[in-house]
Amino acid sequence: MKFRDFAALMAAFFVGISAYGQKAAVKTNILYDAAATVNLGIEVGLAPRWTLDLSGNYNGWTLPGDMRWKHWMVQPEARYWFCDRFAGHFLGLHALGGQCNVGGIKNNIKFLGTDFSKMTDRRYQGWFAGAGAAYGHAWVLGRHWNLEAELGVGWIYAAYDVFPCAVCGTKISSGNSHHYFGPTKAAINFVYVF
Repeated sequence: MKFRDFAALMAAFFVGISAYGQKAAVKTNILYDAAATVNLGIEVGLAPRWTLDLSGNYNGWTLPGDMRWKHWMVQPEARYWFCDRFAGHFLGLHALGGQCNVGGIKNNIKFLGTDFSKMTDRRYQGWFAGAGAAYGHAWVLGRHWNLEAELGVGWIYAAYDVFPCAVCGTKISSGNSHHYFGPTKAAINFVYVF
C-alpha cells in the first residue's frame, strides 16, 4: 500500500464518520513525530463508553549514515472508557500490521528474546502483523483539546528477508520469521475533539 492510498483510505474513513454526526477526534502521536514518522489517528464514538481508534504511520525517508527506518503501519483499536469517552482512563484492544525496511541502526539492545543489535550490520525487509492490549489516560486541556498517554503490550509476527547491509541488494536469506512479545504501542497523543 502506497502512502497516497493510505491517505485516501484515512480521508474516506474520516468523511464517513462525520456523515453520521458522531463525536470524533483527530490526533497525532508526538513520540512518532519525534522519530520522523508521519502519523494520523482518528477516533469515533460508538457508545457512551466505547470508541474505535484508527491510526496510521508512515516513514519513507532516507536517513544519514546508511540507516534505514522505512515503514508503514496501520493500528485499529477498540477502547473502553471508565467514565466518559475521550476523558480519563481507558483500556484498549488493538491489532497492527504493515511493512518495513530497517537496518544500519547501531545498537546493543537485546529485549525479551529479540536481538535488535543484528540491525547494526544487516537490513530486514518484510511485513508484520500482531495484536495487543493497552492502558491509557486522556487529560482534557480545553473545550476541544486533549493530551493522551497510552502504553500497550502484545505479540507481533514478522516475515522478512535479510540483506548484509543497509544499502546492499544481495540477499543473505529469505523466508525468515520471528515472534516478538513485548511493547506494541507507545503514544503521547495531541488530540482535537469534535
